[in-house]
Amino acid sequence: MGDKTQTHPGAAGRAVAADHPASLRNVVLVGHSGSGKTTLVEALALTAGAVNRAGRVEDGGTVSDYDEIEHRQQRSVQLSLVPLEWDGIKVNVLDTPGYADFVGELRAGLRAADAALFVVSASDGVDGSTRMVWEECAAVGMPRAIVVTHLEAARADFEEMTRVCAETFGGDDPDAVLPLYLPLHGPQGPDGHAPVTGLVGLLSQKLFDYSSGERKESEPGPEQLPDITQARNRLIEGIISESEDETLMDRYLGGEQVEVKTLIEDLERAVARGSFFPVLAAAPAAAGARQGIGTVELLELITRGFPTPFEHPTPGVTTIDGTPRGIKPCDVDGPLVAEVVKTSSDPYVGRISLVRVFSGVLRPDQTVHVSGHGMTDRGHEDHDLDERIGALSMPFGKQQRPVPQAVAGDLVCVAKLTRAETGDTLSAKDDPLVMEPWRMPDPLLPLAIQAHSKADEDKLSQGLARLVAEDPTMRLEQNQDTHQVVLWCLGEAHADVALERLRTRYGVQVDVVPHRVSLRETFAHRSAGRGRHVKQSGGHGQYAICEIEVEPLPGGSGIEFVDKVVGGAVPRQFIPSVEKGVRAQAAKGVAAGHPLIDVRVTLLDGKAHSVDSSDAAFQTAGALALREAAAEARIHLLEPVAEVSVLVGDDYVGAVMSDLSGRRGRVLGTEQTAGGRTVIRAEVPEIEIGRYAVDLRSLSHGTARFDRRYVRHEPMPAQVAEKVREQARDS
Repeated sequence: MGDKTQTHPGAAGRAVAADHPASLRNVVLVGHSGSGKTTLVEALALTAGAVNRAGRVEDGGTVSDYDEIEHRQQRSVQLSLVPLEWDGIKVNVLDTPGYADFVGELRAGLRAADAALFVVSASDGVDGSTRMVWEECAAVGMPRAIVVTHLEAARADFEEMTRVCAETFGGDDPDAVLPLYLPLHGPQGPDGHAPVTGLVGLLSQKLFDYSSGERKESEPGPEQLPDITQARNRLIEGIISESEDETLMDRYLGGEQVEVKTLIEDLERAVARGSFFPVLAAAPAAAGARQGIGTVELLELITRGFPTPFEHPTPGVTTIDGTPRGIKPCDVDGPLVAEVVKTSSDPYVGRISLVRVFSGVLRPDQTVHVSGHGMTDRGHEDHDLDERIGALSMPFGKQQRPVPQAVAGDLVCVAKLTRAETGDTLSAKDDPLVMEPWRMPDPLLPLAIQAHSKADEDKLSQGLARLVAEDPTMRLEQNQDTHQVVLWCLGEAHADVALERLRTRYGVQVDVVPHRVSLRETFAHRSAGRGRHVKQSGGHGQYAICEIEVEPLPGGSGIEFVDKVVGGAVPRQFIPSVEKGVRAQAAKGVAAGHPLIDVRVTLLDGKAHSVDSSDAAFQTAGALALREAAAEARIHLLEPVAEVSVLVGDDYVGAVMSDLSGRRGRVLGTEQTAGGRTVIRAEVPEIEIGRYAVDLRSLSHGTARFDRRYVRHEPMPAQVAEKVREQARDS
């Protein structure tokens, strides 16, 4: 690698197609916001000839979307595909958001790709969320490489950043993270800063100078050889230690010269196995470098060092009834198995689905079977239907360029999939299959909304359905207790984007209202009540009297109704009426309007009239008796309590535990895990953790995550309960 002097651009504006999996590479770019991913993608597109140097589409003369601010903002919060061609290889570059709120888009990119390129800023370093994604990739053995960007910055230090990457990503083997290239610096300016003008290839021992605006190859000078030799020897030892040829290290240490060709082959195999992680350097925005420093070298690594789709194991596939189905990796002649990894809406074309084909061939106007896992808890239906797809295309900015087919291993945009959602499987209609789902993060930030006007109310339901169809990390809840519509999101930015999409895409204006948790009420002690419903107004009257006793029960008992009437004081046919009235009143609440739970209601006595008593009268009397009993008792307000598990770095354990205590939480225990992290388990009232997804991220600098599950309702402290009652009276 690094031994070529010319580029191999594709034709700008032409749809890049592949007719065989061997000529495909799928790579996902990972990195925090501001690390330079999108700038790097644009530079790669320029180098590969997808756009011309003026940033314009050569065949149309219109301004490229890569130069539009609005388009860049959209790409910063969603997964985007940029297909390129280099050396006869189609490269599908998946650019993922760097914001933690859009980790769902990142997970989709990881699912669709065969290798990951971690983009690290020389100015900002490695953040906690990038470390967590690296661990996710390591868990599944995904091949990875690292590219250090922002080398043109005044304080950039490539050597130091390489050391940080080796410590962060190398784990027990820091020599598995080594640079393939070193930056080449020009003369120092008046401020003492020596700008990056090119790269030094360690394997080829060549200089690649970009200072003229074009990539020019030359030999290193005598003064440069010692530093190059030292770094090169370490790289060679790192590559050989990962070689499948166990004799190679002994031969090398014995003084034998290893051919560059052998080193490159071993490097490529080690990268594909996920055991060696080369570090590259890039300065796509460097002054004077129209081609982008490091882009050629990066494209060479992707096309020659990253694995083909053949080396990507197919996720588990079953028939619709759950029978396992063995599918060969990337089998063009196999059954059709494809997956929707992203769903978006285009104002002109309609719904566009980004699909990864894992087996078979997908063709335009084909009827496919759509099957999915539903995720009904998040508002997604469980699909099992046939759909006729529309045209297949490749994105070019905001345009879509038609392609004749998509073979196994390729990514393609599919039009007119009106029912399929992100995560659904596409297969042959006469051989329906379903793929195991990838792991989606749980949305833990509630956003309660209501329609802004009557016109918005009419469109709200459809707009929300489309919104969650696009984004499986969002959960839609129609809370039956609080009567609120709640969108569960991953963070504030995620919520802001959801509201903006509702407004701009679906024409729905909504108002955000305070989120309410599902409170309950119960009796603090035994109490009695008498319900008297007697009315006589000339015609058929109403007559019902009942006497009840209410006593508290243990948590989780619900409402228990007991009949202890003797002597027929309440006729047998009206006892169910009393119970119905009691339960109806309990559902409405007896103090602050929250459902009553965990009590035993005993019917002791009553009176009836031979003519005027009725089912409705005794229902009313039962409700009145319960209200009277409540008026004579102390009513506890119960709040839901969740068990929270927080995975946090050891450096932040104290701060997180202190914060949980401040939320009235009870820490149940801690457990050490790998990687210098701790799991903290605690029980915390749900009313205290409404914004915990945001607060924990701030507290831990984005390095912690948590999950929660409801455990029970328990009494609120008196002062907190009174505050809630005051808020209810004011609203």
